[in-house]
Amino acid sequence: MYKKITLLALLALSLNSFAESTDLQQAINSSHRSAEHKARDIYRHPEKTLEFFALQPNMTVVEIWPGSQAWYTEILAPYLKDHGKLYAAHFDKNSTSPYLVKSLAQFKQKIAANPEIYDKVITTTLTTSGQLKIAPDNSADRILTFRNVHNWMNSGRAKNVFKTMYQALKPGGILGVVEHRNPENIEQDLTAPSGYVTEAYVIQLANKAGFKLAAKSEINANPKDTHIHPHGVWSLPPSLRGDATNKTNFIAIGESDRMTLKFIKPE
Repeated sequence: MYKKITLLALLALSLNSFAESTDLQQAINSSHRSAEHKARDIYRHPEKTLEFFALQPNMTVVEIWPGSQAWYTEILAPYLKDHGKLYAAHFDKNSTSPYLVKSLAQFKQKIAANPEIYDKVITTTLTTSGQLKIAPDNSADRILTFRNVHNWMNSGRAKNVFKTMYQALKPGGILGVVEHRNPENIEQDLTAPSGYVTEAYVIQLANKAGFKLAAKSEINANPKDTHIHPHGVWSLPPSLRGDATNKTNFIAIGESDRMTLKFIKPE
């Protein structure tokens, strides 16, 4: 009897996992995502990345600074729409930076234009000072940030942001971080002008906020990336900043080498 129940339980878990994976694949392959965005999947590996963060469709999730294009929001919103909740912690509408204000406006225009996908997305505000709540305290199952840590370092407010994320996450919840990766033998500039950050420094920031490292993954690694470019990570696709002299070489490298880290908020 014990073996029978165990086998049935394992079968149920397997079927649930398959259903969740299928839902995620449907969100990733959906026609509402542009061909341009789908073309970046080979560098960003959204399915494997979100599976590594153990995302499930009934969770409350906070996506940090989704930007104007809402690349990951396009996947998270339909995946969480029916059974979960998605907070998009975006820029401050009162920011003195025209770039940030424009990015927020473009994001809002995008989600307003497709209510069938985005009508349940809750837009909140994250300033680098960490003064505004991104979600109610201890409410989020997952907080996800993609290539943002260097921006917080550049403004000198990374510690504040990690504390803000810690406050919003449930005990036992997971913080998922994807960031441009500096080689560990490089001395980290605390303002991250190249856009690259060492894993050790990100882990240090998270630990100081109270998080514990749960796991690392090489899902988003790119061994072709030499990490030394005239315009930092922005020399590479999709930015391709600078003159066209080495454009072909940068395209051949692809997007940056990235760390993928999973932290837990202790219970």
